[in-house]
Amino acid sequence: MRRRELITLIGGAAAWPVHALAQQAGKVWRMGFIAHGHEPFYDALFEGLRDYGYEEGRNLIVERRYARGQAERFKEFAAEMVRLNVDIIIVVTTPAALAVMSATKTIPIVHPNAIDPLNTGLIASLAHPGGNLTGGAQLTAEASAKRLAILKQLVPGLSRVAALWNPGNSAIVFSWKETQGTARALGVTLQSHEVQGPKDFAGAFSIIADEHPEALLVLQDAVTMQQRSEIIDFAIQKRLPSMFQEKGWAVAGGLISYGENLASMYRRAAYFVDRIFKGAKPADLPVEQATKFDLVINLRTAKAIGVTIPDSILALADEAVE
Repeated sequence: MRRRELITLIGGAAAWPVHALAQQAGKVWRMGFIAHGHEPFYDALFEGLRDYGYEEGRNLIVERRYARGQAERFKEFAAEMVRLNVDIIIVVTTPAALAVMSATKTIPIVHPNAIDPLNTGLIASLAHPGGNLTGGAQLTAEASAKRLAILKQLVPGLSRVAALWNPGNSAIVFSWKETQGTARALGVTLQSHEVQGPKDFAGAFSIIADEHPEALLVLQDAVTMQQRSEIIDFAIQKRLPSMFQEKGWAVAGGLISYGENLASMYRRAAYFVDRIFKGAKPADLPVEQATKFDLVINLRTAKAIGVTIPDSILALADEAVE
């Protein structure tokens, strides 16, 4: 190589971003990942990260911590991530996000599917989050209205719906209020059944069985998702038309699900991680609203509980499980 070319190469390298130089030198990133338990759609995040060049076992270390229904452990996990000095923390539920934000104002946080992050205080605005958290947003009002509207079409004369929800999650508290408003507008009474951990479900199921509602609505968060199979089995056993959010519920045997495509939100979260690793601040990365929604119907379950799915609903379905 000529001397002039060598000087030019060295001079150009001096202008490269610090993170780009680190990656060139074989930087290994350390990521925290805090959740209640594993869900299949989390895999989309890591698939997306591989597309950006980050691969666990090569240049990415992932510190996974699962609360498994014990939300009080989120504070412990948050403190541990600070001690480990991770480069970024992924959180998959609002209680985990709040715990991490209390533990650190400097470590970047990505929440792939924050439920109403404005109303829960996670961000200052969608366009300018303002703190150390960014990611994707689920806004509940419109989706809640559509879920109840579908149930009204499915069950003629629907008037009483049992609702399972977790009051320990501030995002779900807001979702509950939004859903109540929608129910009143549709002339539906919601029978509230609160669950904050695995031990609460047996009692809730017993009360629901005694009240004989006409349908079941589950407000999804990590607590209800951890008990997915038990909830689905109960609904089938009691022949209750049931409405869920994420498509995995209907695929697993729930009657109908309608909600954001979480796999696409988790894949998109890789973009935020990449931008942050390359020097962007979460405060400057706009939070993105979900754009893809799935309506999934389980026809096997419909047959098992004696429900006929109207053609008007079938025509809108993105997927029918047979």
